[in-house]
Amino acid sequence: MSAPNNKVSAAGLIIALGIIYGDIGTSPLYVLNAITNGKVISGLLIIGSLSCIIWTLTIQTTVKYVILTLKADNRGEGGIFSLFALVRRRGRWLVFPAMIGGAALLADGMITPPISVTSAIEGLRNIDFLGYISDRIIVYIVVAIISGLFFLQQFGTASIGKLFGPVMGGWFLMLAILGLSHLLDDIHIFRALNPYYAIKLLATYPKGFWILGAVFLCTTGAEALYSDLGHCGRENIRFSWIFVKTCLILNYLGQGAWLLSNYRGQAITQTMITDGFNPFYGIMPTWFVVPGIIIATTAAVIASQALISGSFTLISEAIRLNLWPKMKIKYPSEARGQLYVPGINTLLYIGCVGIVLYFQKSTNMEAAYGLAITMCMIATTILFANFLVLHRAAKPFIYLYLAVYLTIELSFLTANLDKFPHGGYVTLVAGGFLFAIMYVWYRARKIKNRYVEFVPLDDYIGRLEELSNDRSIIKHATHLVYMTSADNPNEIEHKIIHSILNRKPKRADIYWFVHVHTVDEPYTSDYSVKHIIPNDIIRVEFRLGFRVQPRINLMFRQVVADLVANKEVNITSRYESLERNNIVGDFQFVVMEKYLSNDNELPFFERLVMKFHFWLKDLSLSEAKSFGLDTSYVSVEKFALIVAPIKNLKLKRVFKTGEEAY
Repeated sequence: MSAPNNKVSAAGLIIALGIIYGDIGTSPLYVLNAITNGKVISGLLIIGSLSCIIWTLTIQTTVKYVILTLKADNRGEGGIFSLFALVRRRGRWLVFPAMIGGAALLADGMITPPISVTSAIEGLRNIDFLGYISDRIIVYIVVAIISGLFFLQQFGTASIGKLFGPVMGGWFLMLAILGLSHLLDDIHIFRALNPYYAIKLLATYPKGFWILGAVFLCTTGAEALYSDLGHCGRENIRFSWIFVKTCLILNYLGQGAWLLSNYRGQAITQTMITDGFNPFYGIMPTWFVVPGIIIATTAAVIASQALISGSFTLISEAIRLNLWPKMKIKYPSEARGQLYVPGINTLLYIGCVGIVLYFQKSTNMEAAYGLAITMCMIATTILFANFLVLHRAAKPFIYLYLAVYLTIELSFLTANLDKFPHGGYVTLVAGGFLFAIMYVWYRARKIKNRYVEFVPLDDYIGRLEELSNDRSIIKHATHLVYMTSADNPNEIEHKIIHSILNRKPKRADIYWFVHVHTVDEPYTSDYSVKHIIPNDIIRVEFRLGFRVQPRINLMFRQVVADLVANKEVNITSRYESLERNNIVGDFQFVVMEKYLSNDNELPFFERLVMKFHFWLKDLSLSEAKSFGLDTSYVSVEKFALIVAPIKNLKLKRVFKTGEEAY
C-alpha cells in the first residue's frame, strides 16, 4: 500500500522534514551570497531580492508544487516519471519532457552535494582561532565528506534516515531563531513582503532581470516535494511546508536586515567572500559559529542524501519504463523504496567530486547551479497541464496555468543562461549527456520494434505438440521457459518459434511463455495464467508496477507452486525412472539477445543511434540478470537484428573464358 495521502501524523511530519526539504532547506547557505557577490549593498537590491525570494517561494513552490502538482499522485506516488505514467496516453511526444526532466534531476544530483557541503564547510573561515584556511584544505574536507557519503550508500539509509527528521527540525528552528534575532537590525526589511519591490528591482535596477538567476536558487529543491510524495503523503508535505517556509523566510529577512545594517553602501568583493564573508554565518553569534557549522554540514549531508536516494528511485523507474539501460539494483534493507544502484552511485560520485575539484569554491558552483533544474520545472509544467486536461479541468484555468508558469520558468531559464559561460555549461552538458542516453534507449526501441514479428500462436500449437511427443529428438528440458514481449496472449514472437522449431529443435514436455507487463501504477504485483494446452503449453503474465523489481526467478517459482497446489499442472519429470520417484523435472529458461547485423541499410542517424544503443547494452545488465533469473538455469541465444534489410545488392555473375551461360 502507498503512503496515506490525506492523513497528518507526527511521524509523517518528521519524515517529511527529514527527506524532502534538504535541498530547499540549505539554500540560505548560499542564495544571498550569490545575489550580493560583486554588488554594492543597497535598500533596493536587498529588499527587492528578498521580495523576489519570498514570492518565488510562494508562487513557484507553494502554489505550483504544494497546492497543485501534489494532486497528481499515481496511487500515492509522485515524481516526473510518475506524472509521465499518468499522462502518456495523451501523446507519445510527452516522453520528451519526461526525459528532459529526468535528465535534469540527475544533473541536479551532481551539483547539490558539492554546493551544499562546500558552502557549509567554508564557514570554517569564520572561526578566528583556526586562522586562514586555503581553498585546497576546503576541497580536501569536502571530497572526504562526499566520499564517505557515497561509500555508505551500499549499506542503505534505513537507520540513518530515522535521525534525519529531528536533525532537520533542529536546522529549521535554528534558521528561524537566527533570522528573528536580526529582524530589528533594519525595520524596513518587512517591505520585502510587498511584491512591488520585486517588480521595481527587476525593472529599474541595473541588470536587475539577471538577478533572477541567483534568486532561483531558493526554489531548486521544489521538485523534491513532489518526487517524495509516496514517502510522506500529501497532507504531511503541505502542513510541514508551512513551518519550513516560515523558517526560511525569517532567515532570509534576518540576513537581509543584517546586510543593510552592516554593509549598506559597501561593495561585496570576491576577496571578502574568499576571506569568509557569508551573510548566513554573519548573523550567528561568535560563540555559536562552531556548532552552527556542524549543524549546517549535517543538514548539507542530509540534503545530499535525499538527492542521491531520489536519483536511485528515478533510475529504477526509468528502467521499468524502458527509458534507461538495465542496471544492477540492490535492496540494502526491507524498507519500502530502499534501493541502491551501484552504477548510478559511481556516476554521481564521479560527477560530484569532479565539480568540487573543478570549481573549488561555492561561489563558482553557484554559476553552474539552477540552469538544468529550470528545464525540469518546465517539463513538469507541460506534463501537469496534460494531467489537468485528462481530468477535465476548465480550459481557462489550464491556459492560465500554462501562461503563468511558462512565463515565470522561461524567465528563470533566460536569466540562468547568463551563467552558461561561467559554469552553467557543466550541468547543462551533464544533463544533455544523460538525456542522450535516455533518447537513444527510447529511439532504438522504436527502431527495433519494426523488426519484431508476432505470429498467431494457434498456427504453431499442433507443431509444438508434435515436437513434444517426438521421441526421436533428444529432450532439451522437461520445462522450457521463454521470456516473451508479446502483449497479446494469442501471439508469440516469430524468433521464439524459430528457436524452438528451426534452429535446433528444442523438445520439452511443457513449454512456458512468460510475459512481464510494466503498468502505470507504481506497486502493482500480480499475475495471470492461461493454459493454452493443459500440461503442454502455458502462458504466465506478470503485471508489475514501474517501481517493482522484476524478480522473475522467485516470482515464477511462486506461480508454479500455486499451480501445483491447485493441481493445474504436473511438474514431475517425464523420465520414467525419475517419474516413479516423483522427482521434479528440470526448468530451463531461454533468453533471446539481439545483436546488430551488418545486413542493415539504415540512414546515418539511425545507424548512429543503434550503434550507441548496442554499446550501452554491452555495458548494461544482461537480459537474464535484469529479469532476476538464476543464470545457472538460463541459456542465451543470440540472433541477428535486421531492421532495414539491404534491398538492392549489386552482385553480377561473370563467366570465365570457355564457360557458357545456360
